[in-house]
Amino acid sequence: MAVLSEPIQEPRVLENHIDGYWEPSEGPLRDVVNPAKLTVIGQVPLSTEAELDRAVQAAQAAFDDWRRTPPLARARCLLRLRDLMETHFEELSRIQTQEHGKTIDESRGETRRGIEMVEVAAGIPSLMMGTNLEDVAAGIDEFLIRQPLGVFGIIGPYNFPFMVPLWFAPFAVATGNCVVIKPSSEDPFSQVRVAELAEEAGIPPGVWNVVHGGREVVGAMLDHPDIVGICFVGSTPVAKGVVYPRCGATGKRVIAQGGAKNFALVMPDADLPHTIAACMTSFFGNAGQRCLANSNLVVVGEGLSEQELDERYQAIAEAFVAAARGITMGYGLDEAVQMGPLRDPGKKQGVVRHIEGALEQGATLLLDGREFNLLGDLPPDAFLGPTVLGDVTPDMAVAQQEVFGPVASLMRARSMDEAIAMIHANPFGNAASIFTNNGLWARKFRYEVRCGNIGINIGIAAPMAFFPFSGMKDSFLGVLHGQGEDVIRFFTESKIVIERWF
Repeated sequence: MAVLSEPIQEPRVLENHIDGYWEPSEGPLRDVVNPAKLTVIGQVPLSTEAELDRAVQAAQAAFDDWRRTPPLARARCLLRLRDLMETHFEELSRIQTQEHGKTIDESRGETRRGIEMVEVAAGIPSLMMGTNLEDVAAGIDEFLIRQPLGVFGIIGPYNFPFMVPLWFAPFAVATGNCVVIKPSSEDPFSQVRVAELAEEAGIPPGVWNVVHGGREVVGAMLDHPDIVGICFVGSTPVAKGVVYPRCGATGKRVIAQGGAKNFALVMPDADLPHTIAACMTSFFGNAGQRCLANSNLVVVGEGLSEQELDERYQAIAEAFVAAARGITMGYGLDEAVQMGPLRDPGKKQGVVRHIEGALEQGATLLLDGREFNLLGDLPPDAFLGPTVLGDVTPDMAVAQQEVFGPVASLMRARSMDEAIAMIHANPFGNAASIFTNNGLWARKFRYEVRCGNIGINIGIAAPMAFFPFSGMKDSFLGVLHGQGEDVIRFFTESKIVIERWF
């Protein structure tokens, strides 16, 4: 298969997009590194509070005219943006691979999901409709009208640099709001390209702004009096300890999506080839760096004897390891590659510490991802192969904590109730999957499990753009979620009009 060309040919210093202009920052610069090759592809500024304030003021100034723009006109801008994204589909996908490290197939999937967000948001004339009821009392009519609020801040993560800001920005803009997007400083190029396309699509100056930065800019966004709401996706410690309380202190609306520790239950009747194939993508896709990745595989012995459960566990472990061992690793722009590196060597070392800790606590090493082969001549610093840990118990740190890497923990449960109890004992509640052909077991799982996104014979329970991206417990802080009907409500205020004429 071919090794595709890189879209970023020469390193450049990125600029902020404020009020329709690209402006250099006065802040210090940080290298943006291709993790597969460890080459510098550009530099991103750590912008100042003053630059963030200038973007917010530009958005605030643009808000009144934009909210008065008819929804159909706003939708047409988004449809043009969708068309431009389709035209530049391959370029956008390759940018993600070059800046993040994921495979080109994964990047193409991310680009498709991002475009779907824009497509759904373009249906805003229907999505934003209010309701009314005549004669709520004699001669009195009542109306619910949805109105935009102002300026929203969007803080994106490094693991899906293109898609995640698009969970929010198109819907915010469609409903008549203006946005200031802070991409991850680790892989900001794709959001720069989106802003260029948004401008080309006719979205007016000040409506779609991009400000690069680190903690200083995030803090300024959380505290800025003219930002009415924050959309954040990142780690639970930041979501729970920083974003959510500071938004509460300043009266902002907030969507704060945190980390995850997702379980996959394999029931005795599960189709093994289908289950293993689905698990390879779920556990090792994006090198395990996604909040919907499964990381705990629980072999459930409902109705089985202890010996039968052990035999089932061994069969699944052998099939799982064999499939994981066959994953090809390398640079994501090589179309033969099935798994790329972690985002940087530091993140790899964090995952390795999780592996070492699990072994110290008594887990067995069924497949050691610290030993791997790469396709092509690449530095190994950020790469880590699929790792499979056996005999993991629910009390081990690796079973409780988010690892965010290509590590699978294999566990046993004597019954379905025991397996569900494992899920509920975990502090996270982002997603969970079950593999079974038994409708009763599937319904019990769907009904009882306290996780926001449920997969039934699905490895990655990723909601489509017209459904909310749910989450529970420490995986989500807030009331309304990203995507779908929830995010329309998040970006609008419900105004009630009660009317009588004499």
